Parts: sequence; C-alpha cells; structure tokens
Amino acid sequence: MKRHALPWLIFFIVAQPLLAEVQQRFPKPDFQSGYQRPELQTPVPRALALEYLDVFVLAAALTASVVFAHRLRSRRALFMLMIFSLVYFGFWRKGCVCPVGSLQNVTLALFSPAYAIPLTVILFFALPLLTTLFFGRTFCASVCPLGAIQDAVIIKPISVPLPVRAVLSLLPYLYLGLAVLAAAVGAGFLICRYDPFVGFFRFSSSFRMIALGFSLLLLGTVVARPYCRFLCPYGVLLNWMSRLSKRHVRITPSRCINCRLCEASCPFDAIEKPSLQPTAAAASGRLILRFLLLTPLLILAGAFAFSQFDAPLARLHPRVALAADVLAEEKGGAATPAVRAFRSSGETPDELFADAAMIRNRFRRGGMLLGGFLGLVLSLKLIGLVAPSFRREYEIDRGECLSCGRCFSYCPVDKDGNTLFPIESLGNDSNAGKSV
Repeated sequence: MKRHALPWLIFFIVAQPLLAEVQQRFPKPDFQSGYQRPELQTPVPRALALEYLDVFVLAAALTASVVFAHRLRSRRALFMLMIFSLVYFGFWRKGCVCPVGSLQNVTLALFSPAYAIPLTVILFFALPLLTTLFFGRTFCASVCPLGAIQDAVIIKPISVPLPVRAVLSLLPYLYLGLAVLAAAVGAGFLICRYDPFVGFFRFSSSFRMIALGFSLLLLGTVVARPYCRFLCPYGVLLNWMSRLSKRHVRITPSRCINCRLCEASCPFDAIEKPSLQPTAAAASGRLILRFLLLTPLLILAGAFAFSQFDAPLARLHPRVALAADVLAEEKGGAATPAVRAFRSSGETPDELFADAAMIRNRFRRGGMLLGGFLGLVLSLKLIGLVAPSFRREYEIDRGECLSCGRCFSYCPVDKDGNTLFPIESLGNDSNAGKSV
C-alpha cells in the first residue's frame, strides 16, 4: 500500500503549482469596476410538486372560465376568476412560467437537442391552446395575468378605427416571428426580456421596462388591452385556434333581433355588424384575385428585406455581441469586462469571429423565413379586408373576441327567446317573436 502511495504523493506535490495556476485561469471579479448584476428573467426554480400544482391550478382555472363563459354567461364570475388569476399567476407566481413565454421554450426544444423542456412547461403551452380550440379564448378572458392587469385599468375605452387596427394587427406576427427566431438560434427569450408587466409582479425591473408597463396601462384606460390586441405573440396562436373552435361564446343566448343594443358594448371592437352587400361581391372578387397574384411578390419582398437585417438581429446573440466588442477593442476601443474575461479564457478571436459569422448566417436564413411569413400574413390581411361579408345579425369576431362576457348583459333576449321589451318598437317585424 505504501509502495503505491508514495508516487501519488510525489505527483501531487509537483503538480500542485500547476493546479493552482489552473484555478486562476479565469480572473477574479473586480468589484470596483462598476459591475452591475444582470436582471433575472426567471424566478427561483420551485419544487417539482409545486410546478405540478401550478399546472393543476391552470387546468382548474381554464375549466372554470369555460363554465362561466359558456354555461353561466356571467361577466361577474369571469371578473372574479380574472382577479384570482392576477393574484396567483401574476403576483404569487411572479409571471413565470406563463403560456405566453412558454412558446419560446417549445421553440428552443425543437431547434436545440441539448435543451430538455420540462413537462410542466409543455402543459402550460398546450392547455390554453387546446381549450381555445374547443371553446374560444376564455384563457384571455380570465386566466392570463397579462390580460388581467390590463383589464383592471379599462376606464373609458374608445373604438380604434379599422384602418389603424388593420395596421397594428401585423405587430403580433412580427413579434412572434422575432421571438421564435431568437429562441431558435439561441439568442435568448425576447418575450421574457421585454415583458412590460412582469416588473410589477416581481416588484423589480429596470426603469425603462417599468416605464413601458406604465405607458401601456395608461394607454389601456382608453384603448382596451393594447398589449393583448396589438403585441401579444401568443395571441396569434390563440387567434388561429379560436377561429377553428368548435364552440364559441355568442352575444345572444338564443336569437339575435338586431336591436343594436350590443353594438358598442365590446371594448375590443370584436363585434361585427350585419352586412348584406351582394352587389359588391364582383368588385371584391377582382380585388381578391389581384392580391392573390401579388402574394408571391410580397413573400419574396419580405424575405429579401428581412434577410438584410441579419447584422442588427444577430447582435441579440451574446456571442455576436461579444465578437463586436472584441473587434472594437482590437481597433482601440475600451475593453469591457466581458472582453477581459474572453481574453483570459484562452479562446482565440478567430474562433469567436467564426462562431459569430455562423450565427449571423443563421439569422440571415431565419430572417428570410420571417420576412416571407410576414409577406404572406400581409397578403392574407389584405384579402380579408376586401372579402365580401354576408351577416344577417350581430356576430362576434371569433378570432379577436376575448370571451370577456361584457356583451352578455346588453342582449335583451333570454335563452328561451323571450325579449325584455316589445320588439315591435324596433320596427323590425321580420324578426318578431315572443316578448315579456
């Protein structure tokens, strides 16, 4: 035993100075250099059992929202559930994990084999989408904490003109595309980084994000839920699912008598008026044909335009940003703490620059796909604006409706078809029915 121990003892005595040098390979932090602690984008991880508790609460809240919206048709119950969701998923869970941000986890898992996505995150991503596919956007009505904090400040909502809404409705697609692109290439989670309300939930954030959150809430007093309607990337997926939903809330529980009482009840401009314009069908058909022919050009133009933004977009990736700082330092600029750490790491600048070039190439290819996608969305939006509509009664926009239930109390018709006033006073005998 002693015969084998002696060589090892000699080895450790000789190698000790070398091992000590290895420990000093990376420089110690300089606490006097103005180092600032980075902002945390996620709260402290919780125990697995508590994560499944969050999933259970989410599923229960989604179930309750469906019952309140479809069966009870109670705005008050939806509002109380919304307050609970704001407290639990917002202030108690500090806004994480949330379905809105989970789409980035799903994207990263699809593009990075090294990333193992937790099952709870998958459930947070999928459950609201599945619920919407069957029952509409009840998640937006009373479960999403981001929607709840905006809904609580709606004071005197105004109607946003259709042309303005049409333009602003493109922003969620752009945000969704950028978030997916950044997550796919490993540049980070943009939705979490620029969440305007998570700072309120955690009572901590940078000044600019707090200012952005306050600005959106202030705007939300007159433009209802501006983030949900004109920015939310997860809302794009919910919109698609809701248009395909098997069931959706309706303004009237039985039949519409075109009394117009619900016409201005929706703060989100999600109620569509009756429209009977068969004579305009021919003109609309010609416009639709022109936009269809224009679609390939819009896709190609978008792909080319966004492929030119590879340099600024690639700066979102920390490796590309580091390469830019190293290059600036080599040209005489100041060495940042990140550059000093890189110099001490032993990696050569050529290796870093090659890595940055590869990442930038990924952004170029991803930018082409993003631009083509946005060109297709723009074409479909234009076709939707000129497509003829034939509605005989007031209907909700299944994609835009948030199932908040505000319009329920504006309908004078009960589930049995009885009206609360004589409908002859409306001068519309064609829809005459029972009255009480």
